[in-house]
Amino acid sequence: MVNRSDLESLFKKHGFADYRWLDPKAVQVSQWVRMKCMFGCGDYGRRACCPPNVPSVAECRQFLSEYSSAAIFHFEKAVDRPEDRHAWGQAINKELMKLERHVFLAGHERAFLLLMACCSLCAECTATRQDCKNPRLARPVPEAFAIDVFSTARQCGYPIHVLSDYTQTMHRYAFIMIE
Repeated sequence: MVNRSDLESLFKKHGFADYRWLDPKAVQVSQWVRMKCMFGCGDYGRRACCPPNVPSVAECRQFLSEYSSAAIFHFEKAVDRPEDRHAWGQAINKELMKLERHVFLAGHERAFLLLMACCSLCAECTATRQDCKNPRLARPVPEAFAIDVFSTARQCGYPIHVLSDYTQTMHRYAFIMIE
């Protein structure tokens, strides 16, 4: 059973105050998201935690259905230079990974994190799960699991929109699945 108040204390301890609980069955999983990965993302096939190195859309949907609770974390930032996004995302991802570990150690052995930005544990990704140098820590982003972050964030009452330039404020999201 998920004790939300204990978990919320962990979230806050790690500096995450902007989150909402949601039923994993409400997370929107859509084939179009995978198609956008395949035909629109420069990381497709180049990262160990990105398609095609992740489960199929049907397997992702099945995976999410095995959980009774999830939290969506909201991160907001405007950057001066596009390249500043990566350092910001990396710093948040590292703290999110620590959070997942602490949720696990709190007795939630099935805790699983979906990062807010591409896994960037290594300076250069090996591009395959078999050759990954950090397989215990590497995690995918929600989009790699075909999660329609736009629809899911909106149904949780969070802002999200397509950015037309880098001067606009980003709204990024991570998920932690908990049983």
